[in-house]
Amino acid sequence: MDRSEKFGDLNQRIQSCRRCSRLVEYREKIALEKVRRFSDQEYWGKPLPGFGDQNARLLIIGLAPAAHGGNRTGRMFTGDSSGDWLIKALYQFGYSNHPNSESLDDGLVLNDVYITAVGRCAPPANKLLRTEIANCSEYLLEELELIAGARVILTLGKVAFDSYLRMNHKNAGKVFKFSHGARHNLENVTLVASYHPSRQNTQTGRLTWVMWTRVFEMVRILLDKE
Repeated sequence: MDRSEKFGDLNQRIQSCRRCSRLVEYREKIALEKVRRFSDQEYWGKPLPGFGDQNARLLIIGLAPAAHGGNRTGRMFTGDSSGDWLIKALYQFGYSNHPNSESLDDGLVLNDVYITAVGRCAPPANKLLRTEIANCSEYLLEELELIAGARVILTLGKVAFDSYLRMNHKNAGKVFKFSHGARHNLENVTLVASYHPSRQNTQTGRLTWVMWTRVFEMVRILLDKE
């Protein structure tokens, strides 16, 4: 089985996963009830695989799909404000062919970047339980093995930062602490931390556009040195 086939197998297993009863119930409930502004749309309502360039040097790890974003559209960071911020920044720095991420058929193509998340189902109140993170961890670990050329890991939020270290660099997790813009040199990769571009952060000013783009400036400099 070549790498493309391994990705296909992994993505099928992710989409059919029903390990976490709380998340299954919530994602399917949301997909049925919807919200008024999307009432005419058919929701995805299933777990989400990662997406992007399978030869990427930049791997971005988020928290989980949004209830009316990825859980609706079928792609992470698509159809919600977090996706607007992420894809606009990727476009600005040359990683995306256009600045919007709206639907599976919007023509978005990512270059040198792969996007994934700690959790694959939309969680209630945007909070994952530890058991749910553990249940999903094998999927992220498989992606990390398949994206063998990744040189920079950008984690969006403390949960993604801590989860990545716990899965891959347990000793480093005791030393490195999450803070926006932090950079940590690990064995074969550089770990970069950022606040998540959630509305809770962007609308309160905790994360400004300048702060956000400075992270991508750092990432670009790191990769240009390769």
